[in-house]
Amino acid sequence: MCAVLDSGYLSLFEGSHTPSPPFSFWGGPWVQRLEADWCEYYGAAYAVSMNSATSGLYAAIAALGLGYGDEVIVSPYTMSACAACTLLYGAIPIFADVQLTTGCLDPQSIAAHVTDRTKAILVVHQFGIPADMDAILAIARQHNLKVIEDCAQAHGAKYKGRYVGTLGDIGIFSLNVNKTIQTGEGAVCTTNDPDLRYRLALIRNHGEAVVGPAGYENITNLIGFNFRLTEIQAAIAIEQLKKLDHLNQIRLDYVAQLNEALAHYDCLQPLTGSDGQPTNTWDRPDASLATYYVYPLRYLPEVLGLPREQLVAALNAEGMSFYQGYVKPLYLQPLYQQKQAFKHGYPFTAPENQGIQTNYYLGACPNAEILHFEQMVLNEHIRLPHTPGDMNDILIAIEKVMGALESC
Repeated sequence: MCAVLDSGYLSLFEGSHTPSPPFSFWGGPWVQRLEADWCEYYGAAYAVSMNSATSGLYAAIAALGLGYGDEVIVSPYTMSACAACTLLYGAIPIFADVQLTTGCLDPQSIAAHVTDRTKAILVVHQFGIPADMDAILAIARQHNLKVIEDCAQAHGAKYKGRYVGTLGDIGIFSLNVNKTIQTGEGAVCTTNDPDLRYRLALIRNHGEAVVGPAGYENITNLIGFNFRLTEIQAAIAIEQLKKLDHLNQIRLDYVAQLNEALAHYDCLQPLTGSDGQPTNTWDRPDASLATYYVYPLRYLPEVLGLPREQLVAALNAEGMSFYQGYVKPLYLQPLYQQKQAFKHGYPFTAPENQGIQTNYYLGACPNAEILHFEQMVLNEHIRLPHTPGDMNDILIAIEKVMGALESC
């Protein structure tokens, strides 16, 4: 970072096809080095940095040419931008259900929601657990759909030996302050398609002013933004990326410690990979690997005969920090209940979107509702500066509470 400060340039982007050096449409040397390092780590052909993963989602929808008249299948059990990004360009989000065991999109539910208007699937590797990409990509191939992978919580996660974010058309990784590696705010998009790489870069950097001099003809959705990462953020991210495997190993060790000790409690079910196996090993090159943004547990209240809120209250009374539910299914937000995103009810009322059958009602995605309202229990302590001793304290508290409840 000192080298950036010494250079005198905190950003070298310019929204022009051929700016005067040292400025560049592609950004400065640190931004370009970060993108090269990202490609090397993930084995992607191209990387395009952004100022946030939300910006990356907006840019991905635009780069793929999605818009009015199109449906995009999304998860209801994730951050709100994963669905709202479609609305910015006039496409309509359709919610498929998630798997209870992974929290990720259920391929069977995806298939049930495909229509002749469906143009893309936005997959979220929830909690750092890879979604069932073989099945999802098979559906995409069958129906000629684009696939966006939201990897905000899944740095370094793998599906059958391949990094998430490199399996679909565009992957998006967050560098937000809460993520495994972070620059305060920021993101990196990955793709193996050179045209998508250029379109992402155009949307990042005032594309409407660039396409004319560049002679680029497919200008739909290329009114650009300022989604640019600074040189300081890029320099921080370069160093953070070097630490990723080490930081992930700590998370995997902590999750393994907790899972092993909790295995005899039938009422507590750790989320697993899409093949039903724990995904916490580097040992096999073809294995799936979850990298656990948080520690997610399904609490089965019918086993213990106690409502979830009472269990969480008892654990937190022991000095723990568990919370329940994660996010309310997105279709229950006012945005979808009232179908009011922009003036005059757009894009829902747009002529091109008439006839689209939305599913914004209670009961639309039963598994997502079960996880949120009944089962999901989360803990965030599976990361530094916490220690194996802190994991042991968590286990002591759980054992104490469970012992007291089982003796009642």
